[in-house]
Amino acid sequence: MMGIINVTPDSFYTGSRFTAIDEVLKQAEKMTRDGADILDVGGQSTRPGAAELSAEEELDRVIGVVESLHFNFPRTIISIDTFYSTVARAAALAGASIVNDISGGSRDANMLSVAGSLGVPYICMHMKGTPDTMQQHTQYENLGLEIMDYFIQRLAACRKAGIKDVIIDPGFGFAKTIEQNFALLKQLSIFKALCVPILCGLSRKSTVYKTLGNSAEEALNGTTVLNTLALLNGANILRVHDVKEAREAATLVAAYLK
Repeated sequence: MMGIINVTPDSFYTGSRFTAIDEVLKQAEKMTRDGADILDVGGQSTRPGAAELSAEEELDRVIGVVESLHFNFPRTIISIDTFYSTVARAAALAGASIVNDISGGSRDANMLSVAGSLGVPYICMHMKGTPDTMQQHTQYENLGLEIMDYFIQRLAACRKAGIKDVIIDPGFGFAKTIEQNFALLKQLSIFKALCVPILCGLSRKSTVYKTLGNSAEEALNGTTVLNTLALLNGANILRVHDVKEAREAATLVAAYLK
């Protein structure tokens, strides 16, 4: 279970925005108490149309947070959500032990080699374009096959760079329409053929609240439904804002599948 810690003022869900370190630590305490195995720290919003920060701006936001979380929660895994290799390296030195890269290494030519040299697990996500342009790139002839081909190529690049542990993320909401997100959720089990862990991030996204006609603030119940479907279809890690509810869903799915 991965809990989302957004150190940003413009994340799409207001309940996940934290700028003061005491707020971050309070949220981290709640998440770990509720069953978070990983805390994912991000300093840059990746919602559609989000303005991009420089590596220096991102470093200023996240490094102190990573250090504080590592000091106060030494038994909890810290992940850094970044597509900059300089941020990944600095965060690893500060206590992070996973690199979560939405670009799959495409935004920074040094990212894969840096992740390989750090010896940390690497989360490789599928996306076309950038957060600012991705919704212009939702054309697919065969959604599942094209994403599978992407992961085959990226996994090979990761292995070549010396990354031993790769986690894949199909990138719900990234260069995908609502209809495509549901189709991808149905096809999720095909990625088990890659024999690597699958991470799913569906928490409070527009696929949930636009389908239900409500808002991100009202999307917890819908998120739990989609998290449950993701688990049933092969997800190994859930990236969530609401750890307690996701952990309960995972417990019930495990009991059902037993």
